[in-house]
Amino acid sequence: MATTALLKSQALLSCGLTSSHTQQSTSSQAQKLAIPSQFTGLRNAGPVAERWTSQTRLVHKKVKSVRRGAMSVQATAAGAVGTAEKQVTEQATVRIGTRGSPLALAQAYQTRDRLKQAFPELQDEGAIDIVIIKTTGDKILNQPLADIGGKGLFTKEIDDALLGGRIDIAVHSMKDVPTYLPEGTILPCNLPREDVRDAFISPHAASLADLPEGAVVGSASLRRQSQILHRYPHLQVVNFRGNVQTRIRKLSEGTVKATLLALAGLKRLNMTEHVTAILSTEDMLPAIAQGAIGIACRTEDDKSKEYLAALNHEDTRLAVACERAFLATLDGSCRTPIAGLAVRNASGGCSFRGLVATVDGKQILETSREGNYTYEDMVAMAKDAGQELLKNAGPGFFDW
Repeated sequence: MATTALLKSQALLSCGLTSSHTQQSTSSQAQKLAIPSQFTGLRNAGPVAERWTSQTRLVHKKVKSVRRGAMSVQATAAGAVGTAEKQVTEQATVRIGTRGSPLALAQAYQTRDRLKQAFPELQDEGAIDIVIIKTTGDKILNQPLADIGGKGLFTKEIDDALLGGRIDIAVHSMKDVPTYLPEGTILPCNLPREDVRDAFISPHAASLADLPEGAVVGSASLRRQSQILHRYPHLQVVNFRGNVQTRIRKLSEGTVKATLLALAGLKRLNMTEHVTAILSTEDMLPAIAQGAIGIACRTEDDKSKEYLAALNHEDTRLAVACERAFLATLDGSCRTPIAGLAVRNASGGCSFRGLVATVDGKQILETSREGNYTYEDMVAMAKDAGQELLKNAGPGFFDW
């Protein structure tokens, strides 16, 4: 209310008149031509009376003119107040869609903070809203991902909200995003990539190599399962789902002897104290786009595209595009153990490694490429690497 009153006062002043000033001006005009009471109502009292009658008409006309001017000023002032009030109430708003897990929210908050830092108009309270959306993958926790549909389990409902206009941008873990995007959406932004490596967590052993024969390792990832069994066939790997906190709790309860988690997620949650050891990318090649956050918007939403262009980290975007091109060539899903990593090498170019495996880890096919760190070259080398593995795998390799 106080803000509106101030705006009205400023608007009237900007027009050169306040309401009290208007009333005073009208009154002073009448006072300057005040009619002596002895002539009031006279019509035919001689020349003097006629003269005052004429002046009376003139006064009335001037008073009406002043009143009309005052009304015009007040209308102009009201319009100025309305415009100012509209500017106050119509502040910029960005609605960020995200899953509700602690890690997903941490990634949404990071996006929010980067938007506020880049755009002053988004720093006001309420300028950015976080919209939590429950996905199919969040609802079904007692089955392996491969058994309930594979890719898209953590994105479809968020995509629907984006296309339906209920959110403006969607924040994803890139390793959850299918290689295709729904029509009407684009993914033009990747935030700077976190550490891509996997973390080994166990209260019983210092590393995978130290686990005894038959020890149970929990993991929902077929990529991790196949690489663990390939190197350590004496271990068992069981389905182990839930958010980071849930899996660490299950581990402490003795459900399994060890688990592997993405180091990026542990860093974003400030939970690295749980890490027993960090696996090198030579020992455990990461998932496609592991450690990368992607942000999508509607194709025609120019304002959101402007926001996301300012947040995009181009090195990450190119690396993710390379890895996803490899995945798309292999037509990979959650039923396929596929890993890949693109990095900028010491000479400034791109080094890419990729692999595909059988679930039991008995067969692993690997390949690598070097090239320029440009979109065209990186996508081309990734596709070529994928074609090589498809040829080497032969028929039936992916039929499990």
